Order: sequence, then structure tokens, then C-alpha cells
Amino acid sequence: METIQNSLTNFYDSIATGMGDWGLKLLGAFAVLIIGLWIISFLMKGISKAFETKHIDTTLRPFLVTLIGFVLKGLLIISIAGIVGVPTATFAALIAGVGVAIGAAFNGSLGHLASGIMLLIFRPFRVGDLVKTNGAFGFVREISVFVTVIETFQKETEIIPNSAITSGKITNLSKVGSLRIDMPFAIRYGADIAKAKDIVMQVLVNDVNVLKQEGMTPRVAVNNLGENSVELLALPYVKSDNYWDVYWDTRQKIVEELGKAGYEAPLPQRVVTMVG
Repeated sequence: METIQNSLTNFYDSIATGMGDWGLKLLGAFAVLIIGLWIISFLMKGISKAFETKHIDTTLRPFLVTLIGFVLKGLLIISIAGIVGVPTATFAALIAGVGVAIGAAFNGSLGHLASGIMLLIFRPFRVGDLVKTNGAFGFVREISVFVTVIETFQKETEIIPNSAITSGKITNLSKVGSLRIDMPFAIRYGADIAKAKDIVMQVLVNDVNVLKQEGMTPRVAVNNLGENSVELLALPYVKSDNYWDVYWDTRQKIVEELGKAGYEAPLPQRVVTMVG
């Protein structure tokens, strides 16, 4: 009976000792986690400010900040595992297994990540560029690890997965720094074409948002001979920031000036022949 009692006492002592050691390790790991996250948060704020001071490309900032954050948190997890007593080799194998499982579960997300890296390497556009892609038309506000954020002219925020962008067509209207707007209008057959062109050209020349430097001077040309009208085309060059100002306001000014000069709308015309 005494032997059994001693065995039970030793068993309980072993459990208490083990739980005490594990309790201290877990307490230490929790303390390191809290302090580590605080330090990482402090470092990330400093890194973000340093990127702004060093004038790091605004396109790269979100990606670099996210990547550095992942690395620091990964190192923190490895440190905590060491405190708890998990062997490095075992922990590495565990991380690899978890990585495989996560990779299988988030296969699409990894595609977005790879596409994000492609966008940052090949630079089809930068933050601030005016682009058309995946049905969105607006200014690029952010290129992150998984998505690209575009602000449209309607002040809508379009959040597009990176893989959807790289797999489709990208039109960058800011790449050259300026772009041409093709604005069609029409006059009746028999109207003075040369005078109409002069009126429209004067509108373009007087518009402060229309570029006039060599190689980007505005032009007015006959575009097509339609069924009911002579179709002309105003061709002004503008900076991307002034795109809609010229597209809407200058077009309205053209209509108003042609109306003042007596040009009527080219309504459908029919020639009727009377047969005796």
C-alpha cells in the first residue's frame, strides 16, 4: 500500500513539475508575443516614414511594407517556438506542411501575389497613372500584394485582383504624359466645311487645357462622308488630369460656337423624285 502511495505521489509531482515548466514557458512566449508585436508595429511605422523621406517609389511602398511585415512576424513566430521548446527542424517541417496546405487552399490568392510581383517588376503602370483595365477606368491609387486599387472619375473605388489585370488588356493613358481625344461632330452637306473647321480650331486654340507644343498641336479634319452629313473630327492633345475637362466642356463649346455661326444639326435627308 505504501509503495502504491509513493508511486502516485511521484506521478503527481512529475505532472506538477512539468506543468510548472510549461506554464513558465507559455507565460514567457506570451510576453514575447505581446512585446514583439509592439516592436514590429513601432518598426513598421518607422520604415513607412523612412520610405517617404527617402522618396521610395509610391508604387513599391505598399508591397515592401507588407513584405517586411510578413518577414518580421515570421521571425517572431520562430523565436516564440524556440522559447516553448519546439525543435527548429520540427518547426521548419511544420511550417512547410502548413505552407503546402495554405498554398492548396489559397491557390487563387497565390496567383494574385505572383501577378502583383509581375506588375511591380514590369511596371505597366504606376500609382497615379490613368488606366483602363478589367472594365475599370480611373487613376491607380495603390498596388498591393494581392489587389490593385483604382479610383474612377465617379469617385468609386475599384478593387481588382492582380491576376485579373495581368491576364487582360491594360491601357495606360499616362505612359506618354499626354493623350489625344478624338471628338467627332457633323455638319450638313452643302455647309461651309472650311469655315466650320476654322471655328472648331479657334475653340481648341483658346482652350487652356489643350496642349499646343510641337508634335501635339490640335487639328480638325474630315473623318467620313456619312449618309446625312459630313463627319468631322476635332483632335486635341491634353494631359491625363484634364481628360474629362476637355472631353465634356470643350465638346460643348464646339457645339455652341457652331450654333452661333448658323450651323444646323444634320438631320436625315431624303431626295424625292416626282414621276409624271
